[in-house]
Amino acid sequence: MDKRRLGRSDLYVPPICFGGNVFGWTADEARSHDLLDALVDRGATFIDTADVYARWVPGNVGGESEAIIGRWLRRRGGRDRLTIATKVGMDMGDGKVGLAPAYIRRAVEDSLRRLATDHIDLYQSHKDDPATPQEATLEAYARLIEEGKVRYIGASNYSAERLSEALDLADRDGYPRYQTIQPEYNLYARASYEAELQPLAVEREVSCISYFSLASGFLSGKYRNETDLAQSARGQRSVGKYLNERGFRILDALGQVAAEANASMASVALAWIMTRAGVAAPIASATSIAQVEDLVAATRLALSPEAVERLNEASAGG
Repeated sequence: MDKRRLGRSDLYVPPICFGGNVFGWTADEARSHDLLDALVDRGATFIDTADVYARWVPGNVGGESEAIIGRWLRRRGGRDRLTIATKVGMDMGDGKVGLAPAYIRRAVEDSLRRLATDHIDLYQSHKDDPATPQEATLEAYARLIEEGKVRYIGASNYSAERLSEALDLADRDGYPRYQTIQPEYNLYARASYEAELQPLAVEREVSCISYFSLASGFLSGKYRNETDLAQSARGQRSVGKYLNERGFRILDALGQVAAEANASMASVALAWIMTRAGVAAPIASATSIAQVEDLVAATRLALSPEAVERLNEASAGG
């Protein structure tokens, strides 16, 4: 599988990243381990998770996804084949939130323990923390990089203005730079990335690893009406907003391109993101081996310029 460079780092990753948010949520531990086995066997060795996954599930406390990955690593081994990305900053309860140096230090140790590893390849600020000076956050990351606990850093849910500020601080004062930006980006949600983040990412050599790349499964074509939402917990949670004229127009175009390419709609939706400027790898998750196959197939799918333009036109305005 071809590799793409993350920012200016020496991390080269497959053009698809698996989203570990399903671990401990819609995929139990046994299924999660099966999915991880299937991914690695197919060369999809870039895994993204977060300390907060899957705290929203009743009975969970956060850290479940990382712990499932860690137990799989202990069983399977092969840590050097993987690029593991996780995140810090979302509310874990009991005051555990934000990007203050003391909390980052505590959170990274917890993540390392759960992941059963001595280093994190890409440690990401999960969201901006206006209460903490960016210099303080970047200094904390610098210490972790010096200690070998973190290799590189990234940002998620940052505005272009705040990302630019962090990059300027890194250039001016020698702090580590954010090598990646993780925004919501897919055929339905285009504007927030393309308007300001994309030009900045391309200019400053920051790689995009997009989340909600399949719009919570909507772009796979499995949700066509309100009744379909009951198929899954994810559908009930976040897909209803896509059931509108524009959403159906995008599905129609995806269906046409998929039929012509003899591919699934999910593969086409991901392959489209892979054509976009600044993107290193879309993040997508799966709960079955068949869905893993769709993710991997996207990395082999070369869309024609005509197909890309058809998808661009159908999704315009988002």
